[in-house]
Amino acid sequence: MFVDKGIELLNICKEKNIPIWEYTIMCEMDESGLTRSQIIEKMRKNLNTMREAAEYGLTNETRSISGLIGGDAIKLNMYAEAKNTLTGEFMIKAMARAVSCSEVNATMGKIVAAPTAGSCGIIPAVVITAGEKLNKNEDELINALFTSAGIGIIIAKNATLSGAEGGCQAECGSAAAMGAAAVVEMMGGTPAMAMDAAAIVIKNILGLVCDPVAGLVEVPCAKRNIAGAVSALTTADLVMSGVTSRIPFDDTVIAMYKVGRQLPCELRETAMGGLATTPTGIKLAKEILSK
Repeated sequence: MFVDKGIELLNICKEKNIPIWEYTIMCEMDESGLTRSQIIEKMRKNLNTMREAAEYGLTNETRSISGLIGGDAIKLNMYAEAKNTLTGEFMIKAMARAVSCSEVNATMGKIVAAPTAGSCGIIPAVVITAGEKLNKNEDELINALFTSAGIGIIIAKNATLSGAEGGCQAECGSAAAMGAAAVVEMMGGTPAMAMDAAAIVIKNILGLVCDPVAGLVEVPCAKRNIAGAVSALTTADLVMSGVTSRIPFDDTVIAMYKVGRQLPCELRETAMGGLATTPTGIKLAKEILSK
């Protein structure tokens, strides 16, 4: 059975001298009864689905049924390939992949809820793009996904992954924390460093509300996937430089849960507050409902 706390996970990884991804696989083997190869193949299918969703929008101009989102991934990809960017091709490519997954989701395409459909673009964007940059093979990308899963399990056990319960901090925030930890281990960082990265991401996204325009997982969700991917990647570099989190991972997860419970229902996926109730948000909702 997977441990309940991050500190427990760190202690086991230190005692056994293993990374988070290895412990996650071991627990999955114990709980599911599947062999190691079967579990890895299941995750490989997830990776392949992530790849398809992350790449589709880069060359196909998608448009959601509502018309709220679509076509941004291809714009970003073209911009990245022009190489005249401020943050560089690597970062723009990650942004493009994040929004591509969101666009595929909004057009009823196949995605991996990682950990939710609303945050489906963050982990694929950071793991795939970082993997390219670091020349990682497919098995190493799969390991990174198990790292992200391990972090996600701890968050789910002690807080929530649901926007309806904890705001967007619980969805895009959790996904970004999971992705940051995955990239840190992919870069050769220790489990403690991976957990520092997850903690820093949560601190930086604490309090983010869930306020979908017209109640759809489109605006502002797609662009929050972009922001989450950027946060995960920059935080990975931050931690790999030697920067640590003064507030431990377990404390940040507890804080996220408490903040989420304190958010009024209007700011938890009900479309009754935030951007959803701005003049433009209300206008867009009326236009969509009238179709």
